[in-house]
Amino acid sequence: LNMLEPTGPVFWITVLVGVVIVLLFDRFKKNRSLPKRSTAGRAGRRANQRDRTARNGSESESDFSDEPSSPVTDPGVPDDAIAELENAPRIPLEYSLVEESTMIRRALDFYEHMTKRRTVREFSSREVPLSVIESIVRTAGTSPSGAHCQPWTYVVVRDADVKAEIRQIIEQEEELNYDRRMGNVWVRDLIKFNTSHEKPYLETAPYLIIAFEQTSGRRPDGGKQPHYYSRLSCAISCGFLLAAIHNAGLVTVTSTPLNAYGALRDLLGRPSTEKAFLVLPVGYPADDVTVPDLKRKPLHDIMILK
Repeated sequence: LNMLEPTGPVFWITVLVGVVIVLLFDRFKKNRSLPKRSTAGRAGRRANQRDRTARNGSESESDFSDEPSSPVTDPGVPDDAIAELENAPRIPLEYSLVEESTMIRRALDFYEHMTKRRTVREFSSREVPLSVIESIVRTAGTSPSGAHCQPWTYVVVRDADVKAEIRQIIEQEEELNYDRRMGNVWVRDLIKFNTSHEKPYLETAPYLIIAFEQTSGRRPDGGKQPHYYSRLSCAISCGFLLAAIHNAGLVTVTSTPLNAYGALRDLLGRPSTEKAFLVLPVGYPADDVTVPDLKRKPLHDIMILK
């Protein structure tokens, strides 16, 4: 009985065991209260990792905020430079007032023209004048951008050997994407478009336009120039590019070079501050080409008036 006295060894061993049991039970309850890890599967986790790799750290949540990343009165910027920027020259806006009836007609005509735009994956090898491609790229360059940094580079490829190398790079990655990375649901959703990892149009089309996002640039004095909203700016510019391609009477397909960014950058000799954003074959459609019978969302599904 003395072993169970408060001073006995069994008593203190019993107390110690009890404390350990209480701590373990408390830890167990806390673990059960934590949110469970996503069960989306390996494909979902790979997709998340691929998305982070694609961004390559160039954008964070703050990139999509309206707040400036640093104050205008940065101590590293001399006062005279601030004053010069504040007094930058301005010019009158080139604008001609359009009558309401003309405005209504123009808006409808442009919509009816753009609604005929379709994605095409079968191209003719018929040549397109280079001047047309140059005007298309110039139009893309009129797009707005964060702080007017214009963070885009459009690499135009017409050399057959380079196009063949680009096709090899993209198809190699696309085969892995279709087999492993994209997941069954994504692949299933693409069946109606009759597409696969094979991209023969990358060689057939007379031109490839590869859009690169510039994550940063250089100031006139050689210093680093940060680019703001670079991904969003490039997306808007590519929208202008697509409209210009259609307006010129040509067709394209927006091909995203998933996991081929680095290889394309190296092949085309672009700096580490640039990332391949889109690959667009541009040319005439092949004879008797067909496209899926798709329906676009009606206005009431995409516009809300308050």
